[in-house]
Amino acid sequence: MECVSARCAFSAVRGAASGRRACARGAALRKCVARREFVSTTRSGSQRAKNVTRMVAVDEKSAKAGSDAGAQQLQPQPKQELAAGGVQTRRAQKRQSKIVCTIGPKTCSKEAMMMLADHGMNIVRLNMSHGTHEWHQAVIDNVRLLNRDHGYNLAILLDTKGPEVRSGDLKEPIVVERGDVFTWTVRKEHELGRMCTEVSYDDFVHDVQVGDTLLVDGGISSFLVTAVRGPDVISECIDGGVLTSRRHLNVRGKSASLPAITDKDWEDIAFGLRNDVDFYALSFVKHEDDVRFLRDYLRERGCEALVLPKIESAEAVPRLRQILEVADGAMVARGDLGAEIAVEEVPLVQEQIIEINRELKKPTIVATHMLESMITYASPTRAEVTDISEAIKQGADATMLSGETAGGAYPREAVDTMARVAQAVFALQSAPGQPAAGSFYEVPPAPNAGDARADVAYSAAVLARDLNAAAIVIFTRAGNYAREVSAVRPRCPVLAFSPSKDLNRRLMLSWGVDAFLIGFDEDPELTVHRAMRQLRSSNQVAKGDVLVIVSDMLNGAGDSVNTVQVRVIR
Repeated sequence: MECVSARCAFSAVRGAASGRRACARGAALRKCVARREFVSTTRSGSQRAKNVTRMVAVDEKSAKAGSDAGAQQLQPQPKQELAAGGVQTRRAQKRQSKIVCTIGPKTCSKEAMMMLADHGMNIVRLNMSHGTHEWHQAVIDNVRLLNRDHGYNLAILLDTKGPEVRSGDLKEPIVVERGDVFTWTVRKEHELGRMCTEVSYDDFVHDVQVGDTLLVDGGISSFLVTAVRGPDVISECIDGGVLTSRRHLNVRGKSASLPAITDKDWEDIAFGLRNDVDFYALSFVKHEDDVRFLRDYLRERGCEALVLPKIESAEAVPRLRQILEVADGAMVARGDLGAEIAVEEVPLVQEQIIEINRELKKPTIVATHMLESMITYASPTRAEVTDISEAIKQGADATMLSGETAGGAYPREAVDTMARVAQAVFALQSAPGQPAAGSFYEVPPAPNAGDARADVAYSAAVLARDLNAAAIVIFTRAGNYAREVSAVRPRCPVLAFSPSKDLNRRLMLSWGVDAFLIGFDEDPELTVHRAMRQLRSSNQVAKGDVLVIVSDMLNGAGDSVNTVQVRVIR
């Protein structure tokens, strides 16, 4: 049996960590199954560490059929075995960014959600600004059925309504034109007059001042405040339009002095806890304490769901780093953000949020108006396509559809378009000779970071690139290694195995990661063998494929062992 040398195996990992190309001997690897390991062992108490390099020849076919007797079996995921389903669809598209879809009346059935999933949806968004708990419960039940019966791994994001300020109910739409005088009031009266409407927030009259600009639904129409008289705010129309009931109101450059989490939000969060949702998008965050409070609240109740602040208020922008450091990720909610800050600043803030989160190794969702025209039309504008492409090239982990899938006329086409645009970005960046590919993929850890796991993750990505690996396979209990490898941005798919269904769903927001359920044996080698057989039997990999394997599983002595291995499917 022909094998590469242990010295070569060690230098491949060390060389990758320092930015040098890994030592690769593909021909030799394909003649045998060689395992290269970089082992870092930490013993609790003494915290003594040692690095060991070794190489073991492994013949996958020679594994005894009964080697995993009594071990917890890998849970079947039938849909992932089909070329048309979930993971296979995204991998066939060579798409590593994820897609979040808002569910609405058009897409709340099990059949409609299956269609969205088959065309690229990874995460289901529940917009708590609309619908009852009973309606959202039906959506959650359908998602769980799809995951259970069809092998999907769809995650659920609960998006809180937040401290929104809205206009009141109108008997009929009001047409306003430039120069018209319009009154906004906190009076609770049945008859307010034709050019007047109620505002849902009593302190509205204290938050606005003469000279402020009021924006309706992010700027569809706008008004200049000319006077504040008791409970009434008098304004002059700047940009006309048609006012309907319960429109969202913003004051440009200001945020309402409302608590970040309202009573309704707490009711919705409790609903989410009962249903074990995977992500909470917290609306109108102004300060890091808002995020910290919700995160602590969830952890005290045994909930590991990720808290994603929505950056959409003017007050949040100066505190971006402080907010993102305590969060689990973020959503760039560009609609309301563009109503509270100058519109030309929105793309700059978006890029800043993505950049900070990439440094912190946390996911970012870019949302709002991504394919707005496809609510009505079957094809997007060129500007919308460019918008998605730029968000992905900036490093966003996910892009989101709102009205396009909630109530639009072409939900399937919208998801399909977003997936194809993402595919085009990754196809271009992966092409040989592309100068951008060096900065897009294999992002090295920060200098002197002192994080061994970051170096191991980077080594795995470089090895995968140099060996043209079919995938990086990760074994993880808490998801940390999967997120580390995701942050490096490898060119190949990242297949994460964990014993937790909840963790696997949360990993759906991580760039490039697909997750599978497996029980961990006391002997890590048995776990690896079972995972390899599952990947082969489900056509995730084929004979001759090179895999780079990363794990932090415990060994038989109870030590934490970080390893990088290279194996070939036989």
